[in-house]
Amino acid sequence: MDIFESLESEVRSYCRGWPTVFDNASGSHMTDEDGKTYLDFFAGAGALNYGHNPPALKRELLDYLQRDGVTHGLDMSTTAKRRFLESFQRRVLAPRGLDYKVQFPGPTGANSVESALKLARKVTGREPVISFTNAFHGMTLGALAVTGNAMKRGGAGVPLAHTMPMPYDNYFDGRVPDFLWFERLLQDSGSGLDEPAAVIVETVQGEGGINVARPEWLRGLAELCQRHGMLLIVDDVQMGCGRTGPFFSFEEAGITPDIVCLSKSISGYGLPLSLTLIKPEHDVWEPGEHNGTFRGNNPAFVTATAALENYWADDALERSTLAKGAWINQELTALAASGEGMSVRGRGLAQGLAFEQPDRAGKACRAAFDRGLLVETSGPESEVAKLMPALTITDAELEQGLALFADAVRSCQ
Repeated sequence: MDIFESLESEVRSYCRGWPTVFDNASGSHMTDEDGKTYLDFFAGAGALNYGHNPPALKRELLDYLQRDGVTHGLDMSTTAKRRFLESFQRRVLAPRGLDYKVQFPGPTGANSVESALKLARKVTGREPVISFTNAFHGMTLGALAVTGNAMKRGGAGVPLAHTMPMPYDNYFDGRVPDFLWFERLLQDSGSGLDEPAAVIVETVQGEGGINVARPEWLRGLAELCQRHGMLLIVDDVQMGCGRTGPFFSFEEAGITPDIVCLSKSISGYGLPLSLTLIKPEHDVWEPGEHNGTFRGNNPAFVTATAALENYWADDALERSTLAKGAWINQELTALAASGEGMSVRGRGLAQGLAFEQPDRAGKACRAAFDRGLLVETSGPESEVAKLMPALTITDAELEQGLALFADAVRSCQ
């Protein structure tokens, strides 16, 4: 029995689907300790949008550490933080005409979600938060309360209160007009729904099964929030930082959320970092009212700045991501047409192949691993094989990965 099985908690999961010991990684490849190399179509669950150990970011990080740059700084002002904020303003906010204050709530996406929920309740003086079917927002209690997955919710051990789920876009397959139920509950004094503080939504539900909300649905949701005095929170933890093409996944819909949650690839290097973006009029925190020991990860500021300067100085990465996403979608569509019980969903470089027989997705992912390709499942029944390669993947690597995936799927028919 190895040390992982004998000492590590039973809660571990990814290692069960990929039973090997990884030793090093570069770009879109991971290599195990036996020297076998795998093509990575997982990208750290969206935390490695620029691949493993991108050279330009690694160089900046090593230089910073070599000169004894501040590593731990809580929320103290540091040169690394200043450079990041200046770059974020110049490369992301200003070109998009966005006016947000930036909060560093802690190192993870769940930290950002927790801060967003707390702030929305503080701003509005209301308690309920509306979430959506099949949503995933994190594993801490507040974030878990607005998560849909029954297995994950069941692990809380306490009631998950002050939230209410509503149907996500196309939940009823077009049989019920959008927001009919939601707005009726808001307007009916007998519905039992107290006035919500906020609505939290993913524009593309990654863990929920690569469910894509239409731009018109998102616009309708934003208008509904405005009519009823609810703050709109967009969870862009997994789908932000260019995963769907634009830097923010909500740009296509032309909406401006009240609060935005960012994490995963914001550091550019897989280092822990999260941001909560807040419209200035909602930034009503008292000093220290929400804090965390690791809310100022300075090495992550360094790599995040390098990522913005190297990848977001123009629209080349966005155009490349959209083109590669269209390529994957085309290949998956052809693959789905070659058999039965499969359908395609996705946007940008978040694409999925859904199976009517849920166990086929897991079998396909295991077959992909045997062929040297890392692919994971998502969805409430793990019925979707999720393809999320690095945005920087080369055409040759993408072609190779798609061929391996198609062969894996066909082997399970």
